[in-house]
Amino acid sequence: MGLLVSLASPAMAADSDAVFGWVERATIEPWGVAVKAKLDSGALTSSLDAREIESLERDGEEWVSFRLKLEDSASGEVFSETLELPVYRDLRVRGAGGRDERPVVLMRICMGDTVYEEQFSLRDRGEMLYPLLLGRRTISHLGLLDVRDTFLQSPECDENSPLREHEPDAMGEGHEG
Repeated sequence: MGLLVSLASPAMAADSDAVFGWVERATIEPWGVAVKAKLDSGALTSSLDAREIESLERDGEEWVSFRLKLEDSASGEVFSETLELPVYRDLRVRGAGGRDERPVVLMRICMGDTVYEEQFSLRDRGEMLYPLLLGRRTISHLGLLDVRDTFLQSPECDENSPLREHEPDAMGEGHEG
């Protein structure tokens, strides 16, 4: 077996001893769109491929409108849906290309047999191999990460699957990158 890395501290311990590879299948809920997800321990916040991202204001609150355009990896069909969600927070990223600010929203994914409500920064990942990147915040809720293997779990969620709702964490909400 490969090298197992637990990214959960005792205070943030995962609910299961499930082992996930560095690439896994996930579904975007509630639509059940199958995508390949890269589990990236170098990133703190998860990221989702989003297009046509626009800021909105509703009742004095910051919202964001965006379009998901994802190829379902199981069927090959293109899923396209425009969503409007409240902005959970803004993420400032520093990298080789300079500084960038991205909206972060709460969305749900199925990994294994559990639905997770997680933070996702929205950005155009069209040039990336994986439309979904799962960072340490999300990985810490899943279980163990085997960095030498892929596709160890299959998303098998339905209306009776357990839901792990988002809980603010101790990983910090500052600069990333």
